[in-house]
Amino acid sequence: MNRLLVNWLVFVGLLVVTLGSFGSYRSLYSSQFLPNQTISVPTLANKDKGLYEKIKAYAKTHNEAPVDAKVDPVWKAIPGYNGRAVDVGATYKEMSAGKKFVASQVVFREVPPKTHLKDLPPNPIFKGNPKKNMVALMINVAWGNEYIPQMLKILNQYHVKATFFLDGSWVKKNPKLALMIIEEGHAIGNHAYSHPDLKTKSKAETINEIKKTNETIEAVLDVKPLFFAPPSGSFNQQTVDVAHSLGMHTVLWTVDTVDWKHPDPNDMVERVTNKVEAGSMVLMHPTKETTEALGRMIQEIEDKGYQLGTVPDLLSETRVDE
Repeated sequence: MNRLLVNWLVFVGLLVVTLGSFGSYRSLYSSQFLPNQTISVPTLANKDKGLYEKIKAYAKTHNEAPVDAKVDPVWKAIPGYNGRAVDVGATYKEMSAGKKFVASQVVFREVPPKTHLKDLPPNPIFKGNPKKNMVALMINVAWGNEYIPQMLKILNQYHVKATFFLDGSWVKKNPKLALMIIEEGHAIGNHAYSHPDLKTKSKAETINEIKKTNETIEAVLDVKPLFFAPPSGSFNQQTVDVAHSLGMHTVLWTVDTVDWKHPDPNDMVERVTNKVEAGSMVLMHPTKETTEALGRMIQEIEDKGYQLGTVPDLLSETRVDE
């Protein structure tokens, strides 16, 4: 009986020591994460304290807080951007076999912002978050059929996906071209039905223009657009409110190629690449000059270190590879 009691007391003592040790490591780990984040805690029995401390120190200098979406006085609605945090537990597990710190094995988790684009009042969007190292090409289509196949060929050559904002009446008249665009993997947006000046239209007329285009695009392409680009950039708050009521964001542009004025292609490339920055949306149309400038424009934007993505990609909170 006495022997059983001694064994029991020894077991209890070991349990208390183990739990105390685990608690201290849990506290050490938890302090390295951004607030309100769910974290994983290492549960390996014999931790390499030196490796663990190196991971913890790395987290201090490489964790990044998320950026909330906001309404800027100049650029209006700007989407948020995910932060990142080192997952200390997963990283320790990844490195524990080799027992040394390797930066390429660090495991990060994305940390979402508290305020999202959907939380903001209806506002137009002129650019993405400047922390996101991405640029989007937006191509408004109501004419220029003869240049679209060549533009698609160039985009494919450079492995770039753009966003084509389609006029509803154009889609109805040119279903094969519209299908060609989506089959190449490009994103689709709404560009109203009859290229109207929406500043002069009533609420009912604006609703009809946007809804009719959505219905046409859905019927032909089986896609529901989430972004609306007003023709000629003509809009007012009513336009933005109507699009919002239909579950859509109104987008414009950061940099304009002004290709409808038929500039010299070299001047167009210089104009765009001098102005483009992280978060920029570049407006263009299917024109001869754009077709001639597109390849070089893509190259020079990428040479500046920017990734090229669709408007949905750019305006999402998801981080880009660094």
